[in-house]
Amino acid sequence: MLNRHSIQPRTVCEVGCGAGEVLRQVQTRIPSASLVGWDISPDAIQLARERENEQLRFQCGDFLTTTESFDVVLCIDVFEHVPDYLGFLDTLRARGTFTLFHIPLDLSAQWVLRGRPLLKARNTSGHLHYFTKDTALATLADAGYQVVDWFYTTGHLATSTASMKSRFLRLPRVTVAAVSKDFAVRLLGGYSLLVLCR
Repeated sequence: MLNRHSIQPRTVCEVGCGAGEVLRQVQTRIPSASLVGWDISPDAIQLARERENEQLRFQCGDFLTTTESFDVVLCIDVFEHVPDYLGFLDTLRARGTFTLFHIPLDLSAQWVLRGRPLLKARNTSGHLHYFTKDTALATLADAGYQVVDWFYTTGHLATSTASMKSRFLRLPRVTVAAVSKDFAVRLLGGYSLLVLCR
């Protein structure tokens, strides 16, 4: 997404960085940038610190209690976990020239009809809020963001570690997506949304 818009940040922050692998991957593509990851989990930061180097560091705590700002803020699979997600997004907005969100799209017709996948996402992944493409983009607009661009990502559908059910649904998802990706996402799910905002 950054390449697509010729964005070459000097500073990058990831909020909710977990074990730090996303920032490590970003560093391989933008080696001159100064990168910092924040997470509230001491265990995650302990793992992330194994990836630290001169240009990449990690902090344990609540990023929103600081006054730091960055060229790009990454928020990858985060705000669906936050109880007051609108307040979180509103506070985060001023912290980056650009903000890049990755948002799981848990609401699909087949997940709603089956019921259990939504509860599984809540119990195993800690998702408190569920989104479609339209509600995710509306949420960002409600929080004052200007959406610059977005596209779908396949996430676990493209990996060999996907569950048997996900692998079984891969062919119908790919087939329906060839006709209409929007319809495939709404009907069968399995996608996430990458959104670039100002």
